[in-house]
Amino acid sequence: MSSILFEIKNGIAFITLNRPEKFNSFNREMALLMQARLDEAASLHEVRCVYITGAGKAFCAGQDISELVGEQRIEIKQILSEHYNPIVRRIRNLPKPVVAAVNGVAAGAGANIALCCDVVVATNAASFIQAFSKIGLIPDSGGTFTLPRLVGWQKASALMMTGDKVSAAEAERIGMIYKTIPDDVFAEESRKIAETLSQMPTKGLAYTKHALNSAFHSTWEEQLELEDKYQQKAASTEDYQEGINAFLEKRNPVFKGK
Repeated sequence: MSSILFEIKNGIAFITLNRPEKFNSFNREMALLMQARLDEAASLHEVRCVYITGAGKAFCAGQDISELVGEQRIEIKQILSEHYNPIVRRIRNLPKPVVAAVNGVAAGAGANIALCCDVVVATNAASFIQAFSKIGLIPDSGGTFTLPRLVGWQKASALMMTGDKVSAAEAERIGMIYKTIPDDVFAEESRKIAETLSQMPTKGLAYTKHALNSAFHSTWEEQLELEDKYQQKAASTEDYQEGINAFLEKRNPVFKGK
């Protein structure tokens, strides 16, 4: 069975990390297939939201360590440049909202891939671990960029250096994730979030995402100019006109992602 499951249903591209016997840790095949599926989701107009989760008990345990040893080992440089960096770039540049439904442990690169998504929800039993220091490495997959902006410099520094496990409840409390969802309704409720996003003005959400990406490095004045630019783009979409018409006609809008 494929290491990445992919299904499109009702405007949502469901991507499932599927190596449950390895806690969905990434090997090269899985990383390259993940990139291909993200590209497919980006290219299809019918896809208006992407939903990423893991098979079995884990979301993703990060790198499959077996690829780092032996005669056939893959060098760290190649893993970053060809596996993880392309994945997180695709997620951040994908012009549609990406939901990470963290159904279990998210460790190392698995945690940072989840945290770069637009909306992150987790089961009560899930946890997040910056596991890199345990084997003498530094956080990658954008973690040193993303985590301090989510939880603050001091908290991020401590979590990265100690490798402490963060429960889903604590992750929500400190702003690392959007919310926790009880285990027994997690699949249903997390998919409802994706369904809601898939019915919203897709281009407007994409422009919001682009503006947020720029906010990481722009000055105040540069960000105001960027908002001006993207607001004009949003105002030229069919969905904007539909939203205005629906408001005036006192009905629910029907957005088409155009």
